[in-house]
Amino acid sequence: MANTSDIRKGLCIKYNHDIFKIVEFLHVKPGKGPAFVRTKLKSVTTGKVIDNTFSAGHKIEDVRVETRSYQYLYAEGDTFHFMNTDDYNQISLEKSSLDAPDLLKEGEVVTILFNTEDSMPLSVEMPASVILEVTHTEPGVKGNTATNATKPATVETGARINVPLFINEGDKIKVDTEKGNYQERVKE
Repeated sequence: MANTSDIRKGLCIKYNHDIFKIVEFLHVKPGKGPAFVRTKLKSVTTGKVIDNTFSAGHKIEDVRVETRSYQYLYAEGDTFHFMNTDDYNQISLEKSSLDAPDLLKEGEVVTILFNTEDSMPLSVEMPASVILEVTHTEPGVKGNTATNATKPATVETGARINVPLFINEGDKIKVDTEKGNYQERVKE
């Protein structure tokens, strides 16, 4: 058993007869009244996100997890197939267990969290950023970097991302997987 001081991003807990992963949390100490922790929880079984507030010192039941590296192979409808990089065993997961499935490129190595009690996969952790090639965007105009203007672009995975005006088709860009934002252009 843990309590609210152990809450951190990525922690898996049992709550309301389900397993949830903590996506966001904020410790709040108001000037009047007891402290509490405001959390955003994502169900690892359904993918549903809920907001919940725990009072300070509240006991939470954490789930022991184990991480393993897997390589993304391909998608078949809403089912994503992964291969263990150590023993080459393959598993398939539903789209709802992925945080950013539209940014996942074939061959990308991800970390999958497993429940140590029953070896069930809980969730997929993407790398902090991915490098993707722009497949379609309007032509860029040289010198348009003074303003923070952006334009939509489609990357090789099919995701649509707002990019600066100087980005052209064929450019490789670095994308933040947590927010889905453009970070920088990558020179090869």
